[in-house]
Amino acid sequence: MKAIRVDSHGGPEVLRIADVPVPEPGAGEALVKIEATGVNFIDVYHRTGLYPTKPPFVPGMEAAGVVEAIGPGVTEVKPGDRVAYAMQMGSYAEYAAVPAWTLAPLPEAIDASVGAAIMLQGMTAHYLSHSTFPIEPGHRVLIHAAAGGVGRLLVQLAKARGALVYGTAGTDEKAEIARSAGADECIVYTRTDFAEEVKRLTDGAGVHVVYDSVGQATFDKSLACLSPRGYLVLFGQSSGPVPPVDLQVLSRSGSLYVTRPTLGNYMQNRAELLERTGDLFRRIAAGELDVRIDSRFALSEAAEAHRRLEGRGSSGKIILTT
Repeated sequence: MKAIRVDSHGGPEVLRIADVPVPEPGAGEALVKIEATGVNFIDVYHRTGLYPTKPPFVPGMEAAGVVEAIGPGVTEVKPGDRVAYAMQMGSYAEYAAVPAWTLAPLPEAIDASVGAAIMLQGMTAHYLSHSTFPIEPGHRVLIHAAAGGVGRLLVQLAKARGALVYGTAGTDEKAEIARSAGADECIVYTRTDFAEEVKRLTDGAGVHVVYDSVGQATFDKSLACLSPRGYLVLFGQSSGPVPPVDLQVLSRSGSLYVTRPTLGNYMQNRAELLERTGDLFRRIAAGELDVRIDSRFALSEAAEAHRRLEGRGSSGKIILTT
């Protein structure tokens, strides 16, 4: 089969197409014929070595397709089932063998591109808004990169839960995308200090929670946006990792909370997986959650897909197709 293989860490140019054996599903695994693969910043972190991954490896953490075969002991799926999954490395390929419990049934009404697009980013937006900081009506929320893949979904889920939503974006075009998703205000951070603007918009009260996927460039000012006992939810580092923090800052700033969650800890079993994906798929089918596909690239064009992602030119999900 064709797959993208990383033989050494580096820039997008290390993503090279290769012929590799089709994997055999082992006990508890299913072989998925992949139709669409989601491209995410975690793939960039693996490619560069920011998240240590020993080469050679096939990157990619989510996909959608059809079950081709099952290994011994599998009861969750059967050949021919349409499925989607996340948090299993190796999806930049035509086939992948993954634990069967991680495969979510993909409704007929949802195509493979949307299925691949929603798994990692959709479940991330879901656990952030429903579990890490359960948003309630009246909460004031700040979402960085509000026009991005997770950000735009998080805006919609936060509004559905009754929040007053502020977003940040780098351009007027992206700010309009965030507003069209439901953001009450979107701050263009390239010309306006977002911390000062949040204080102005909230009459000095600040927000109850900041969802920050940017990291280094936004961390300090994100803290400054919070009301007393507010939560900074750091779930990414697109601008680089956050340096060590003096925890006394949290007490001086109003007994603040900081957490660094990851999706794997919020889909620890099949019941939790099915609950989150079932809610997301239901919302999509009902027209309550809009999934924006930014662009599609052939599997062999994975390097170009990464350049688009890292260049901040995308608004929505980038998909690889096989």
